[in-house]
Amino acid sequence: MSGHHETPEGGNKRIALLIALLALMLAFSEIGGGNAEQEAVAKNIEASNLWAFFQAKTIRGTTLRTAVEAMEVELAAVTDEAARARMSKRIESWKQTAARYDSEPETNEGRKELAARAKAAEAQRDVAAARDDKFDIASGLLQIAIVISSAAIITGVGLLAWTGAGLGLFGVALMVLAQFAPTALF
Repeated sequence: MSGHHETPEGGNKRIALLIALLALMLAFSEIGGGNAEQEAVAKNIEASNLWAFFQAKTIRGTTLRTAVEAMEVELAAVTDEAARARMSKRIESWKQTAARYDSEPETNEGRKELAARAKAAEAQRDVAAARDDKFDIASGLLQIAIVISSAAIITGVGLLAWTGAGLGLFGVALMVLAQFAPTALF
């Protein structure tokens, strides 16, 4: 066979071992990507739920403020002191409830706290999505590395094995990046 170098039998065993390692890394990459994808979906749902809760609190607060304004107008026309006292007490109670809807640190369920929680869930979703993207690219590189390395055994071209190993190392590097710095690079 002219034009290429025949790979010795020992070389085939090393290439087979390389392929096995690449397949193992591919399995890890697929698991990492699956986990990241599930986390991204879960955090997206969490953020959506928190924003819906935020909107509900907004609507309740607006309704209460409208009721307060209406009762304050009504209060101006009431002359009976007992009725005025009841109405004033009700107005004050509604104002306190509306204020609690805006911020309630003790339950973490005021609008201010809900918005912060929703934004945090969105940030976690974005990190998980970036992690998933990197794992997807790593998996593709590892699959290509396996194919190229397999071709080295069939063709006897040792350079293909080195190319497969290089792509595999790049894929593993992306896996490490996905795990520890998912938002780095791209």
